[in-house]
Amino acid sequence: MTTSQLKMSQIVGGGYDDFWNCKKRYRVLKGGKGSKKSATTALNFIFRLMKEKKSNLLVVRQVMNTHRDSTFAQLKWAQEKLGVASLWNNTLSPLEMVYKPTGQRIIFRGFDDVLKLASTTVSYGYLNYVWIEEAFEIANEADFDKLDLSMPRGKIPPPLYKQTTITFNPWSEGHWLKKRFFDNKSPFVATFSTNYLVNEFLDDTDRLVFERMKKVNPRKYEVAGLGNWGISEGLVFENWRVGEINIPADEDYKWKNFYGLDYGYTNDPTAFVAFKANPIDKQIYIFCEFYKKRMLNCDIAEKIKALGFSKERIRADSAEPKSNEDLRRLGILRIMPSVKGRDSILNGISAISEYSITVDKTCVNMIRELSTYVYDERLNDRGQKLPKDSDNHLCDALRYAFEDVKLFRPLKPEENTKEKSEIGAKDLNGAWNI
Repeated sequence: MTTSQLKMSQIVGGGYDDFWNCKKRYRVLKGGKGSKKSATTALNFIFRLMKEKKSNLLVVRQVMNTHRDSTFAQLKWAQEKLGVASLWNNTLSPLEMVYKPTGQRIIFRGFDDVLKLASTTVSYGYLNYVWIEEAFEIANEADFDKLDLSMPRGKIPPPLYKQTTITFNPWSEGHWLKKRFFDNKSPFVATFSTNYLVNEFLDDTDRLVFERMKKVNPRKYEVAGLGNWGISEGLVFENWRVGEINIPADEDYKWKNFYGLDYGYTNDPTAFVAFKANPIDKQIYIFCEFYKKRMLNCDIAEKIKALGFSKERIRADSAEPKSNEDLRRLGILRIMPSVKGRDSILNGISAISEYSITVDKTCVNMIRELSTYVYDERLNDRGQKLPKDSDNHLCDALRYAFEDVKLFRPLKPEENTKEKSEIGAKDLNGAWNI
């Protein structure tokens, strides 16, 4: 082994030789957290582009604005790790990376901007590599097909070759990725599975996190730890799908927006959810979320204002009255405590379960929670199973806000006008108009 090979093996570590050298048309990698799959992929692409002149890379995620703190940061880290950062020009506007000696580019796009995605080109060389990160976020196989038919384009002269690399956490075995790439074998596809056990760069504290997960939430450990496919059996909510809802103008009266907030800080994230509910047809459409650790109350208030929800009624965790009061002082005036009491969790779950739930593809944390929120083996004093109190923060926020759905009485415009004239000065903040 040469000195350069030895140095590279020390940087990359073991467990990824076949993945690193794979040249098949599709290179598909599922794995758990801490498995170094994204880090290895980033190192691989920086190494390849510098070695293979005229190669260029398109990096794709479901939502464009998630690149900066994920793939862009990971590729920038890879440049530093390989000691070649001075040879790259990395810019945030536009979000791209340029290899200075040749002008080869790494371009970032999102499925939320299809026009830009379809029109992506390079001025030097060939756009022969595509990396789809967090591919589990892509709910519709048709979206992948659109990209696959347009990227990479044209003939690629040897020794260059076309390849699409797909990396993700396998949260549900029902996802189209499993059937397309793992169940149906093809000579053009190479699949790989990995987990934290091959990551020699983790320290003892990192490994303890997974050991605790193994005890506390074995179902999550199977996916996030071992990189196995998540299964749908035993889910708290089975009545959900990923997609969008188009509401006809004449049915708009059936729907109303609702908002929930669950506080967190160091160990748990603060979780906010916004959704539409239609109690006539029993439908929920979750269209917005934020989900982040170490948010101060001032940060939460600013985020709610930035989303345009500062004047809305928001149900927040009643166990945090001080935080609720802080938010009111910070301009979130209609923050309300959640309704808690005996069986409030089970009753809330039961009420939500009567609805069909559609989750917008941008709400990736809600999709992940719904894929792993399961019942525990523990029972209450009446022998009923309780949901596992782990990784359920957005689900809790949804449940808090659903208390207001129970009070919503949709009225057609003509009925609403008549109702208001009849009740006169009655407080419209009750069951009529929350």
